[in-house]
Amino acid sequence: MEGIKEKIYDCIITGAGPGGLQAAIYLGRYNRSVLIIDRGGGRTRHAKHIENFLSHKLISGQEIIEKGIEQARSFNAEFQRGLVTKILKKDSFEVYCAEDGYLSKFVIVSSGVYDRLPPIENIHRFFGRGFYTCIDCDGYKATNKKLAIVGNHIKTVHLAFAMQEMFTRDISLILYTEKIPDEYREELARKNIALIAGWPIRIIGEERIEGLELKDGRTIECEAIMSHFGYKLNDEFLSGLNLKKDSEGFKYMVNSVYESSLSCLYIVGPLNQGHDQAVIAAGEGAVAAIDIKKRLLEI
Repeated sequence: MEGIKEKIYDCIITGAGPGGLQAAIYLGRYNRSVLIIDRGGGRTRHAKHIENFLSHKLISGQEIIEKGIEQARSFNAEFQRGLVTKILKKDSFEVYCAEDGYLSKFVIVSSGVYDRLPPIENIHRFFGRGFYTCIDCDGYKATNKKLAIVGNHIKTVHLAFAMQEMFTRDISLILYTEKIPDEYREELARKNIALIAGWPIRIIGEERIEGLELKDGRTIECEAIMSHFGYKLNDEFLSGLNLKKDSEGFKYMVNSVYESSLSCLYIVGPLNQGHDQAVIAAGEGAVAAIDIKKRLLEI
């Protein structure tokens, strides 16, 4: 076992997202040995204004993560920056990071996802402050604003209907394709949602969003943009474990305590079939940690 450390942790957590950090806090308070391995970045850390996290009227995702790491460390959880490249299950779990390997009785996966962003100039200038990707996280911020919704899928039309019902009547729907059923076109027209086929290339504006420039030269006036291109799971390191996935072969199946189809490996956050919200992931991490506490007492 060259390169593998001798210490066997009670639990290794991959990813310092809300779920992983909440689990680390619980397990640390049970005086269990915990190692968090985090690659940096992450969807929560990039969120600039989180308004739906209990007890915080407004907090940034980076602040949640930094405070969570500090709190986990206060209960003796170890923290290491690095990219987990592979997990194997033998007598114990072997978790590989660069040239090193670590042993653990349990593993919690909290590695999250990243958004598929369209190639539009100035996205990062406005990301989280006018350019959004999640109706549950940021739909509220489009309330009563002139909104452009950009996507490449029929489900983007469903998003437009939902945004209009809850947040704003003034919507332009920009699709990369003209191929949508006639009944959708009729419903969009009835709801007075402008349907535009085109390729956005640049967000116009300096301090705030003023419009969206299309490849053919047209300009769509807007104050906010909702992007709908889906996301990719950060799960490459799980490829050797043959874990059960949903009917679409995308997200991982877990039970009521977020244990995967592989005993002693738990998955919290957006990799499982639950909703992708920081506060929900934190709750999942607590549930998983409590179950691991019970299992450790049985060993």
